Amino acid sequence: MHTIGMSEIAVTIAGTGSYVPENILTNAELEKRIETTDEWITSRTGIKERRIAAEGEFTSHMATHAARRALEQAGIAAADVELIIVATITPDTLTPATACYVQENIGARRAIAFDISAACSGFLYAMEIARKMIGSGSVKNALIIGAEKLSAFVNWNDRGTCILFGDGAGAAVLRASQPGEGRILASELGTDGSLTHLLNIPGGGSARPITPENADEHLATLAMLGKEVFKHAVNRMKEAAETVIGRAGLKPSEIACVIPHQANLRIIDAIADRLSVPNEKIFVNLHNYGNTSAAAVAIALDEAHRSGAFHRGDNIVCVVFGAGLTWAAVAIQW
Repeated sequence: MHTIGMSEIAVTIAGTGSYVPENILTNAELEKRIETTDEWITSRTGIKERRIAAEGEFTSHMATHAARRALEQAGIAAADVELIIVATITPDTLTPATACYVQENIGARRAIAFDISAACSGFLYAMEIARKMIGSGSVKNALIIGAEKLSAFVNWNDRGTCILFGDGAGAAVLRASQPGEGRILASELGTDGSLTHLLNIPGGGSARPITPENADEHLATLAMLGKEVFKHAVNRMKEAAETVIGRAGLKPSEIACVIPHQANLRIIDAIADRLSVPNEKIFVNLHNYGNTSAAAVAIALDEAHRSGAFHRGDNIVCVVFGAGLTWAAVAIQW
């Protein structure tokens, strides 16, 4: 997709932030709701618990919390933010965009604000859009957010999917890189629209509106063909990660941290093995939050950053895969 050109403005990540709801839903609690066990969930996914938004807590609220934390770390006032992109498949409303609510909540009056929908890949898609806009000089900075309230779109009677998903938000502030600072080195984005049927929310849009007649069919909930998704996820994430590592001129030994999409521990282990990166360099928080779609890599990036998983000057790689099917990877010199 791109490698930094000589004429482009280099872009750095100036700050990160994240937020997860207080309410924890454990595997033990799910055992009381559906026919499953903690051992079954853990062995097949690596998930132990997930966060569930409170009643009256929306995607925009979680996005706002994460945004404020990222801005605080970056030392940028909300009034100076010029671009807000929210990546989400669970917007507060179909229109206006959730980014508009975030703009109002934080007081970023000058900012252009819009949403993108690329499922689990959305945060890295947003990063590339923001990087291009800053790199071209269109804006000086950007606030990108991955935020999801997936609990509102889960069929809690479907044990194959309800065990997987959780709620939360992660954010990052991007701006032009100064001398001595790191930068985004390379990115790769991809889509295969022939595989839309593998992971989707079939109802609730213009193709299949929710009506009194179909309201009990759970059309506005996540549906997935898990085995097929797994196969494509591993292959596409491996290819995307290898592409950005090559474009950035890096060797696997020069990567301090890989932050993969937090969907399934088996996928994460397969990616680590195929990239020849030791497990201790793979950041995992899946066990705490489950799959939070567009928020997953954003939350993981913030937690890895704040926990010291990488430091100034280190090279990191983020790689994701989601419905669409979509995938993305980015190599960053921190």
